Amino acid sequence: MAKDKNQKENKSARGGWRIGNWFARMFRGASKELAESDIFAVENLESPSKLATKAFFRRKLAVVALVVLISMFVLVFVGPLFFPMDVNYIDANQANIAPNMTMRKLPSGLKNNIASISGKSYFSIGVGSDNNIYLWGYPKNTLSRVDYSAIPEELKDGKTYMASAGNDHVLAVSTSGKLFGWGVNNRGQYGYFKGNEDDPVIQCPTDLIENGVADVSKIQQLVAGYQVSAMIYDGRVYAWGNKNACLNLADLVAGSENGTYKNVKKIVFTNYYAFLLMEDGTLECPGGMLRRETAVLSGGNKVPLMNYISGKKIVDVATTNGCLAVLLENGEVLVQGAARYGENAIAEIPAGEKLVSLDGGAVHFVGVTDKGHAYAWGSNDKGQLKGINGTACSAVYAGPYQTYLADETGSLVKSAGMKGYLFGTDNLGRDTFTRIIHGGKMTMTIGAIAVIISSVIAIIVGCLSGYFGGWVDILLMRVTEIFSAIPFLPFAMMLSYVLTSRPISETSRIMIIMVILGLLSWTGLARMIRAQVLAEREKEFVTAAKAMGVKERFIAFRHILPNIISVIIVSMTLDFAGCLLTESSLSYLGFGVQQPRPTWGNMLNGANNSIVIQNYWWQWLFPAIFLSIATISINILGDTLRDVLDPKSSQEK
Repeated sequence: MAKDKNQKENKSARGGWRIGNWFARMFRGASKELAESDIFAVENLESPSKLATKAFFRRKLAVVALVVLISMFVLVFVGPLFFPMDVNYIDANQANIAPNMTMRKLPSGLKNNIASISGKSYFSIGVGSDNNIYLWGYPKNTLSRVDYSAIPEELKDGKTYMASAGNDHVLAVSTSGKLFGWGVNNRGQYGYFKGNEDDPVIQCPTDLIENGVADVSKIQQLVAGYQVSAMIYDGRVYAWGNKNACLNLADLVAGSENGTYKNVKKIVFTNYYAFLLMEDGTLECPGGMLRRETAVLSGGNKVPLMNYISGKKIVDVATTNGCLAVLLENGEVLVQGAARYGENAIAEIPAGEKLVSLDGGAVHFVGVTDKGHAYAWGSNDKGQLKGINGTACSAVYAGPYQTYLADETGSLVKSAGMKGYLFGTDNLGRDTFTRIIHGGKMTMTIGAIAVIISSVIAIIVGCLSGYFGGWVDILLMRVTEIFSAIPFLPFAMMLSYVLTSRPISETSRIMIIMVILGLLSWTGLARMIRAQVLAEREKEFVTAAKAMGVKERFIAFRHILPNIISVIIVSMTLDFAGCLLTESSLSYLGFGVQQPRPTWGNMLNGANNSIVIQNYWWQWLFPAIFLSIATISINILGDTLRDVLDPKSSQEK
């Protein structure tokens, strides 16, 4: 009975609510009585945007493509902050190196008994206190097939007394006193050379090659440079190699043979000259190359080098590829040379300390003070100075782009500098990974701006043509047909060629290329927008807007355009991928962005010959992979957006 009574009361209440609701809707309007959640209950269940978002994230391939594309955008737009690039950087000594990350990795057997470390290029060599020889880095010349790790058997198993690594060859002396050389010998780098009389090669003394030295303890130094080599034995210097690589090599050999250069303590090479430190603390430069040169002092002042050091004792000298550093007995340092990488920005030594020894890498110097602290200066673009200054040590060794510190027992204290190249280097020694990052930024920026330009033009033309029709439609469509009839790639190539021949800046030319791409790629989207507007303008909401007196341009751009925005977004996404390929095609053909400024296209252009394709695979593979992944990811996103934004898609019903 109670249950029947409750049901009757509920029915009565519902009936009263319906009558009241009817009167409210008659006299006050439903929107003032009903809650918004009741009016739009169906829409609140799942809006079109939520439905599209859920449909998108149900597609695993699209989600992967989105993550990959976002990662690439972060890499190319944020990466340059962490991987700066000098577009004019060239280092022939680092050219054509395959992907390698072992250039700073000392072999385990050398870490605790270091006797010497040397290197000028992409590999280093060391000798332990147990007379074992070690080589690390990138030990192969890909083109010549030379393997620098092919150490002669006579030097293995504790039989190496001294060794030195040059740019393209290695020298070593065995414990029995015999001289060995391996690597490249096209200019007599390690002694003997079979060529004609016109070759600018100075041979090593035959007796030194055939018989070696009688007493290895009298060998003061063995040094290998750029296509030149030298040995100091009992105060006398023996030098040989390419006279064109070391411009005063002939004067050095002549002075050594006639007795001019006696009691030599140390010899050092830059890429062009040889310098001698004598036992009496004087500096000799065969050929008088330093006679009129100036040098930078520790405080930054410039002085005439030879006049300033006259009467002063020199305790050490060191060189980079292009600079000479001279260390005086009082701790002063002078640096002479081009100093392109800050080699003359000499480190400030704390009061109470002074440098007592120096060593030089490719673009940096490192020294140790009388208090046992290391200090380095010069280029730090590979991290070779990081954490070095003030570190306690007894000896310092500079690799080409590395710094090694050792204690009094020969154990490694610290190492800093370049580990290698993740994606290798190109034919000019430039890091491929860094250039891919900066090239991707350029390629994607050009693609994005070109798409924005083309989309703006297409939206304006398509909306006006589709909405107004008549003579406006006829005129705009004829213009569209004229632009679409232009052969895109040949026309873009001709324009780019004209720009290349004009005296305009690189930045201006890049901006013009963006505009060209935008002006030539809007026709397809304009036709698509026109077709969509033609369909939308016949709908009731357009008629209602006209009846309310809304201006025509507002109807076209504020009412109709938002209803077709999904089609535009999808088309822009796909056009973005197309612009990436077009820019890369132009750059690949040599009509886009020019070297040394990188893009993915001109990086591929630099690898379009059989030698590079066969021998230096990393120079074309990685740019091609990045371009392919970016294009494929954008296309996947565009296709997926087209599906999920289409309510008629059978896959999403």
